[in-house]
Amino acid sequence: MLVDEQASSASLKDQLKQRDQSLRKVEQEMDSLSFRNQQLAKRVELLQEELAASEAKGKKGKQGLQTQSVFDEDLQKKIQENERLHIQFYEADEQHRRQEAQLKARLDELEKDSEQHQAVVDGLTTKYMETIERLQSDKARLEVKAQTLEREAKECRMRTEEWYVLLFYSLRMAESTSMVAECIKVICRVAALNVPPHNRRHQLKARDVAGQAVGFVQDLVAALLNFHSYTEQRVHIYPLDSSIEPVSPLNQKFSQYLHENAAYVRPLEDSLQQLHQSITEDTVTVLETVGKLRNFAENFSSYTHFLQKILPYQLKSLEEECETPLCTTALAVKNQELQSDMKRVTSMFEKLQNYINLLALPSVQQDAMPQSSTSAVFTQLAACLHSLHDAIKEMSKHYNQKATLEQELPTVTQKLRTTTECLLGSLGSLTNSTGKIATFFSNNLDFFTSSTGYGPRGGTVALNPLQAESMLANKKKAAAYIHAIRKPRPQSVPYREALSNRRILTSSTESREGLTQQVQQSQEKIARLEQEKEHWLLEAQLGKVRLEKENQRIADLEAQLAAALGGSPTAHTALKIFSSQSMGVLLFSLVESREQLIKTHYMARVGELTTQLQISDSKAVHFHSECRALAKRLAIAEKSRETLSEEVKLANQNITRLQDELATTKRSYEDQLSMMSDHLCSMNETLSKQREEIDTLKLGSKVQL
Repeated sequence: MLVDEQASSASLKDQLKQRDQSLRKVEQEMDSLSFRNQQLAKRVELLQEELAASEAKGKKGKQGLQTQSVFDEDLQKKIQENERLHIQFYEADEQHRRQEAQLKARLDELEKDSEQHQAVVDGLTTKYMETIERLQSDKARLEVKAQTLEREAKECRMRTEEWYVLLFYSLRMAESTSMVAECIKVICRVAALNVPPHNRRHQLKARDVAGQAVGFVQDLVAALLNFHSYTEQRVHIYPLDSSIEPVSPLNQKFSQYLHENAAYVRPLEDSLQQLHQSITEDTVTVLETVGKLRNFAENFSSYTHFLQKILPYQLKSLEEECETPLCTTALAVKNQELQSDMKRVTSMFEKLQNYINLLALPSVQQDAMPQSSTSAVFTQLAACLHSLHDAIKEMSKHYNQKATLEQELPTVTQKLRTTTECLLGSLGSLTNSTGKIATFFSNNLDFFTSSTGYGPRGGTVALNPLQAESMLANKKKAAAYIHAIRKPRPQSVPYREALSNRRILTSSTESREGLTQQVQQSQEKIARLEQEKEHWLLEAQLGKVRLEKENQRIADLEAQLAAALGGSPTAHTALKIFSSQSMGVLLFSLVESREQLIKTHYMARVGELTTQLQISDSKAVHFHSECRALAKRLAIAEKSRETLSEEVKLANQNITRLQDELATTKRSYEDQLSMMSDHLCSMNETLSKQREEIDTLKLGSKVQL
């Protein structure tokens, strides 16, 4: 379509040029005819003048008549020719005007057609330029996509080759693994007859860990004893005071069971102490050889059964508290929360019992638990200890809230307040001890789950007690042999002894961390004892000052009494009686005041420690919530950072694509501008040539004139 329009436009331009040329020819003919007409008009005027002159001279003779006839004929011919020329000029002028009008109309039509064609050409040019630009952008995008697909295809080919290589090597690895497994079975059967080595470093670490565990369990036992004892005292005081009226049969039975708590709690400390004593440098400490662990598991099971036995009574006792007339709604809600907390604590102890029984099972039956499951049991045990700590912490918090609500009741006695404060203190100690045990177990989880190093050389079978006995016997024989070969050369250190000393030094260095922890604990105990010592020194000074005041007061009273009685025998007797009575009264009041001061001091100290504990718990909860919030904010920030990085990548890709499109558009516009400039140059040259031709024609016409 565009080519046809361009061809028609070119043909119209050629026709326009031809019309212009014909118009110029007609104009030239018109100019020449007008010039000839002017000449003829001048000629006619001259002839008329000559005719007038000849008529004036007509009377001069016959010769003049002949000449006049010749002139008349010539004039007649000129007149006829002039008429003919006038007619031709008029006809040519009319024809020229008609042709000019036709050419002007034709020119107007052609100009309109040219304008229409030019508008169509411009619209098509714009349309086709947009199409060309879109096609160029599509081409660039498709080229980029093709390059991306080629790159992805290349990566896929490389990945396929890598997968083929990996598949080949995995098949080779599977074959090698099967062959190695068959060889290992044979080697294990042969290596089971080897004598296992003795790991002294493991023994030292195990004894150190057991010693730390004994200390933590002692604190736990003390906290449990205090908790059960103060719970028993509270049952006798609230909701009914046993000194005023008898308590309910349920609480009596509950108190009776709580009174037996020491029989279940004390064996935990004793059995763990026996376990610690059984772990020495000359023994083998693995789950299969530690028989004392079974005793600890049995004692722990008995304590768990004790908790299960008293749990219904605890729940019913709390229900009785809720049924009292003075129990508020908030207090009833706290009692319900305590019921759920006690159930949770008991369930945690049951889980601990199951895990401890699993760990104690290999010492009774060797193949009862595979070695691969040991690490999982220790991990679950650590998680269960943390859950127990959380449950006891939650129960302590609810007890504190309940105690705060009970203080607002009008019937609360001083005895109940004291017992509640002691109960809260025991709960705080229980929370601290369980937290320490959970932290200790988590810190030493790698030691519990790591391989002990005991077992036949080259074998994968677990160590049994018979192998442990033979190993210890061989160790004693080796020690005796080493001791025997050292005797002849006491002046120097043998090489083997130096290596043994180096190993001992290395193991001692490794146990330094445990000793450091023990030293820190000892320093804490010393600091606490120093504080107690200062407290009692202050109490002694206060008592001494009070004693001096009372002695001074007694002396003043005796002096006043002696002065009043005047020194008579009866007065002396009365003075002695009075002094003895006053001394008894003063001693009794001194004892009562001292007990009251001690009680006040301890109550203030307990209240201060309880406040500090509550503040510490609230701070810990606050810090924990802040840490969780910061962790969430960090995760959200990481996600937003990843999203923003992806957006930046997309923006960079868009910028690159737009830059490419801009460069392509710029090049196309530059090409178009260069083409337009060339076209304008050619048009200017054509116009200059036409002007020169017009000027030449004008000069030629002027020269002809």
